[in-house]
Amino acid sequence: MTANRQLQTHVVSLSSLMPTDVCSTPAKGSEVLSRLLQVTHKYGPCSPLKEGKSKIPNLRQILINDQTRVKSINSKIYNQQSSAADSTVKLPANSGDSLGTGNFVVKIGFGTPEQNFILEFDTGSDLTWIQCEPCAVQCYSQQDPYFNSSASSTYSNIPCGSDACSQLNSAGYALQVCTTNCLYQVTYGDGSYSQGDYVTDTLTLSSSDVFPNFEFGCGQNNQGLFGTTDGLLGLGRNEISMVSQTAQTYGKLFSYCLPSSTSSTGFLAFGSQAGSSSSNAQYTPLLTDSNYPSFYFLNMTGISVGGQDLAIAESVFTTSGTIIDSGTVITRLAPAAYSALRSAFRQAMSQYPITSSYSEFDTCYDLSGYTTVTVPTIVLHFGGGTDLNIDKSGILVQASSTQYCLAFIGNSADTDLQILGNMQQHTFEVVYDVAGGNLGFGASACT
Repeated sequence: MTANRQLQTHVVSLSSLMPTDVCSTPAKGSEVLSRLLQVTHKYGPCSPLKEGKSKIPNLRQILINDQTRVKSINSKIYNQQSSAADSTVKLPANSGDSLGTGNFVVKIGFGTPEQNFILEFDTGSDLTWIQCEPCAVQCYSQQDPYFNSSASSTYSNIPCGSDACSQLNSAGYALQVCTTNCLYQVTYGDGSYSQGDYVTDTLTLSSSDVFPNFEFGCGQNNQGLFGTTDGLLGLGRNEISMVSQTAQTYGKLFSYCLPSSTSSTGFLAFGSQAGSSSSNAQYTPLLTDSNYPSFYFLNMTGISVGGQDLAIAESVFTTSGTIIDSGTVITRLAPAAYSALRSAFRQAMSQYPITSSYSEFDTCYDLSGYTTVTVPTIVLHFGGGTDLNIDKSGILVQASSTQYCLAFIGNSADTDLQILGNMQQHTFEVVYDVAGGNLGFGASACT
């Protein structure tokens, strides 16, 4: 994946950037994928959600919701205070737009006997929650029945004075009014929220991956842009996250591969299955910031376009800092980094007619009359000599029938976080070795 110094390009079929109504299984690794949790786009023919068969939201709305999430993450950064890997489960992942963005969903089970739910998974969140009967205040409409705690023999409330409730409070999710049982609340940047009881019950990922006494939120008051998904699976770094709670089994090791289109599938894997699809993975150090313990920080060091390194000062990347996030759709770059990328991309694309901007995308082309287009490679460089050679599905995004735009956005301030979004992670197995302090990119894991 290392860029050489001659011009490098992709030939992109424009039809490959358009949604289709037929679900296709990835050609590569299908025999491995059958053992994993399946991931799919929420809106698309592979989605387990009925709404997945309906109209995909337009790009403008996706970008509005995405920007809301980005602002929320930056606000959290500015305001937040410090606060054995031998299993063989891999889960396929599905992409949704809960919390207003292009998140991904998987199906997992809670309770004894098991009740199944379709949850978005999010590396930018720690708390796992689902909607629960009797929905004492209000619940939004979801596809599956609400969790029936009275039907589970292993359900238990967490008391106020417990260590688990103290951890919830330290993570910033506890409802301050606590008389008998521990209560949680979480509010997202778009105004969506969930409140209810903080409880324990059995979590089931597969017949051989069962976790008793898993701590999660049992929502009794939930409203917002969650679509018809049943809740959220928190894969952040905090002690209350699913990654931390299953550490004895999985060793804080997980991975996912996000499909290149809404009509294909990916996977979510835990423990020893994570990374098993990618013998070619390149690893970069995960940075730790005690002030922001939930996020996965990386050291971005540079960008290449068409095999040519861009002249970007190292201070540009260190001033902003960079996180990787499964819930942000479009990668955000520091202003100077984006300006250099845009200039090089426009130069390489000078044979195509440039056209008006679309929402926050300012480098767009009128490709009417074209069936294929030749675009330069875009490689993001990270600490440790690791290169992320963006899949061709993550370089251009279709804005209208003839308008296609560079799928990156520049931040407005030098101090705003750079965010590696999910569109630029397409087809890579992204391996989170949290205990080892590394993050890997394995090419072509779900193509």
